[in-house]
Amino acid sequence: MKKMIIAAAVIALAGTAWAQHAADITIKPDTLKWVDVPALPKGAQTATLVGDPTKPGELYVIRLKFPANYQVPPHTHPYAQQILTVISGDLALGHGDKFEKKGELLKAGTVVIHSAMNPHYVWTGNGETIIEAAGIGPAVGINYLNSADDPRKK
Repeated sequence: MKKMIIAAAVIALAGTAWAQHAADITIKPDTLKWVDVPALPKGAQTATLVGDPTKPGELYVIRLKFPANYQVPPHTHPYAQQILTVISGDLALGHGDKFEKKGELLKAGTVVIHSAMNPHYVWTGNGETIIEAAGIGPAVGINYLNSADDPRKK
């Protein structure tokens, strides 16, 4: 129930912020500026659509793009909840401290409310996957459970 209330609050805040500028903002997929994500294994890219995910208290919307058959080892995030939406492709989100390709590949249109400090890992299907993440900042930080998995240390 708590997750539902938080999700509703984020959506309400987003609706209020966007309603004030609805006619002023149009974001087309072909205008997104994709950049590499050094904290994730090679191949991941991100694009910011709204806000600044590094600023505390600021509403943000970002997209993450992963190549086919991509994997992110077990990790946690120190920030608050995010609302994740699979835009295209397939994404699996496993929970725990050991990577196991067990579980369902989530299809486009699936929404996940993702909590902070929850050990998890990610993999994609046979095609490129794009997800959208929305929340209240800051949304930075990834802590790999096994420091040898951290691409920033390689």
